Amino acid sequence: MTLSIGSTAPDFTAETTQGTITFHDWMGDNWAILFSHPKAFTPVCTTELGYMAGLGEEFAKRDTKILGLSVDSSQDNRDWLPDIEAVSGNKVDYPVVGDSDLKVAKLYNMLPAEETGSAEQRTAADNATVRAVYIVGPDKKIRAMLLYPMSSGRNFEEVLRLLDSVQLTESKGVATPVNWQSGDDVIIPPSVSDKEAKARFPQGFTTLRPYLRTVKID
Repeated sequence: MTLSIGSTAPDFTAETTQGTITFHDWMGDNWAILFSHPKAFTPVCTTELGYMAGLGEEFAKRDTKILGLSVDSSQDNRDWLPDIEAVSGNKVDYPVVGDSDLKVAKLYNMLPAEETGSAEQRTAADNATVRAVYIVGPDKKIRAMLLYPMSSGRNFEEVLRLLDSVQLTESKGVATPVNWQSGDDVIIPPSVSDKEAKARFPQGFTTLRPYLRTVKID
């Protein structure tokens, strides 16, 4: 199954650093960030998991749960956690899936479905494509997908910004412009007439072009 924005995030049951979870049940009515890694004890990923742990409170404010994934056993991932905390100063208090049988990586199209073998037989380079971020809504639909090469560390401030944008645009029926940050003006969709826009945004809006109208909202 090919995944895209709007697809249902595949459900799975897996062992994690915090015990066995079933993804959809674990999410409950929350949003979720699923972010994946080629292997435990890899340098770029060590910095990423630690930084993500430092953003835990920010994601919690947004009713969003964090779930990591590494193509290794859960025990390997547990053994890795002290290194992550030592490097970053942040304790990883979110679960990390041990995908030793490649099941989840295949479900999420990060590895080909016909891929064989297990984590023990593979190097980080073999799993180089397991470098994705998925934002999943409470309805279990994928809202955004980000893919990264193994050599480039991810910007999780951007993931947080993207989450803010997705949550705002869904709740307010607007869009966000280039380089939008929380608190900036937003865009009124062209499908909203000027009459409707005046009713929805009595504070007024700015018309830059007939199809490009901006407004500040709380």
